[in-house]
Parts: sequence; C-alpha cells; structure tokens
Amino acid sequence: MSQQYAITSEPFYHPQGDEIALFSAAWTQRLPVMLKGPTGCGKSRFVEHMAWRLKRPLVTVACNEDLTASDLVGRFLLDGGGTRWQDGPLTAAARMGAICYLDEIVEARQDTVVVIHPLTDHRRVLPLDKKGELVRVHPDFHLVISYNPGYQSLMKDLKQSTKQRFTALDFDYPARAVEAGIVARESGLAVETCLRLVEVAERARALKGHGLDEGASTRLLVYAAKLIVQGITPAQACAMALVRPITDDSDIRATLTHAIELACG
Repeated sequence: MSQQYAITSEPFYHPQGDEIALFSAAWTQRLPVMLKGPTGCGKSRFVEHMAWRLKRPLVTVACNEDLTASDLVGRFLLDGGGTRWQDGPLTAAARMGAICYLDEIVEARQDTVVVIHPLTDHRRVLPLDKKGELVRVHPDFHLVISYNPGYQSLMKDLKQSTKQRFTALDFDYPARAVEAGIVARESGLAVETCLRLVEVAERARALKGHGLDEGASTRLLVYAAKLIVQGITPAQACAMALVRPITDDSDIRATLTHAIELACG
C-alpha cells in the first residue's frame, strides 16, 4: 500500500529559512508539527518535499466541516460476504509509517479533531472504538497539520488542548525576488514579468483586513503566469487569476485593476 503514497520525484520547494532542518529534527524525534500560514504560501508543497526528502509515504487529508472521525479512522462496510472493516487514511498512515498531513485542520469539527490526540503524545496509539482495536503506530509515523491563523474565530479555531500537542513552523509569502523566481520556475514565464505579478499580489495582500479576507497567493500568481505563457495578456491573466477569485466587491476590484495597470501597463 505504501507505494501508492510514495513521492517518486522531487517536488520543487524554495526554502525561506531553516524550516527544512527544523522539520527534519522534529521528524527524527517524531514530534508532531503544525504549519501555520496563509493559504497558497507553500505549506502543502513543503510537506510533499519533506516526504520526498525523508523517503516516507505521504497521506494527505483535506479537512472540511463534514469530515467525521469515521472518515479519518475507518468504518465497517457491507459487501457480499457480510461486513468488513475499511481503514481510514489516518489509520492507514499509522499502520504503514507514513507522514499523515491533515490540511487546514481548523475546518474539521472539534469532535473529529480530538481523535488525533492519542497520536501526539508519548502513547502514539490510535483507538478504533468501533472495531475494539488499539493501533500502536509504526515507528516512522509522523503527524503534520496545517492551520491558517488568518481564519481563526471564536467559532472556528483550534483549542489550546490541541495546539499544545504540536511543534509549529510559521510560513508566509516569500520575499519579492524569491517569489518571482518561484513563479518563473513553476510557469516558465520570464522573471521580469513575474516580478510585476508579485507587485500586484503585494497590493492585494495589503488589503487583507481592509475588505479582503486573504490576499492573492503564490499559487494564484503561478496560475496568472501560466495564462500569460499561453498568450493571454498580463491584464487579462491578472483579472482572471488574481482579482476575480478573491473578491466580488466592485470597489476592491477597481483598486486591484488599477494596481494591475500600474504594474503591467
């Protein structure tokens, strides 16, 4: 099973600091890790890169408000021979010694999140209550979650009892030149044009908390660059990838359109 989760080629990742060394140290000690940062800034790519670097299979779960504990740990299914147990992704990762990445954990329900608690301390076990089994995890199992502090609220935040079970790394959008280089590497667009795209993104990010919940991500910059590579004008590409996805407010759209005109002409 582990082969289907293997990362067979190196995912491109440009380090911004000492996050590779810090994550490697946490993995060596099997300390659970929380990645904190805005959407689209490279958290998921970083986990993929580390799974490749550490030669471990990677099981990724995109968390949402409908995710149940059974979705994570498993359930009994009916088939022609009666019932059979089907491991969920968390249980499968625990058995095979994979890195299990719970993406945007804050989106999951609190009663779902608590199932990971026994995996994050000295016990390193996963109770399967419905099956009556206590899974003692593989020595190489590692739990990683991501968390966007910008979305935290009274109704949607991680409890301290969960946060304090993890070490944490902070992520943010790269410096302008670095981000332009990443976008150029991912899209094939000239660095000079990518720098202008980053300028537009920086204008959008400056509006966070002033009409925007989140600024334009590095991921969206790559989308815009790929559109330009296909012959779309920079203004059209920016409107399609950097403006329309993040806001429907006419005033903010006008502000961003002006920023595009200044940056791209």
